Amino acid sequence: MKQSRESVHTLVVARLRESKLLYTQGRRQLVDLLLDFARPVSVAEMLKRKSRLTQSSLYRNLTDLEAEGVVRRVAGNDSVVRYELDEELIGHHHHLVCVKCGYVDDFVVSDATERAIDAALTQAARKSKFTAKGHRLDVLGLCVRCTTAR
Repeated sequence: MKQSRESVHTLVVARLRESKLLYTQGRRQLVDLLLDFARPVSVAEMLKRKSRLTQSSLYRNLTDLEAEGVVRRVAGNDSVVRYELDEELIGHHHHLVCVKCGYVDDFVVSDATERAIDAALTQAARKSKFTAKGHRLDVLGLCVRCTTAR
């Protein structure tokens, strides 16, 4: 379930309060930036978009927010680390990953498709005596830039 911008901020405040961390202006700007991108992004992409946040401040705040479960790392098909807000804040989704340039984008499937994916993965996990608690799905392929650049 996708949250409104203000409800995301309210949830972040609550998570940080549990660890006695402040929701500083820099952390709020970072959360806003991740909301604006609406896909996993690298620090370099964030710096291009929001020059008021310094690289050291971004890394420090990303580390703190990741430790509190506000932000998570997303693996692409390259060595670049990308970040997005936790699914509890932005809703369950999957990723499209470009195997050429590493670009990562989000996509959402219908509730019926999500239930079918869950059922298939739960059944496959049971065969291995594994208890599934959720899933992440990455679709590998070529983004539009890499497709048209061929």
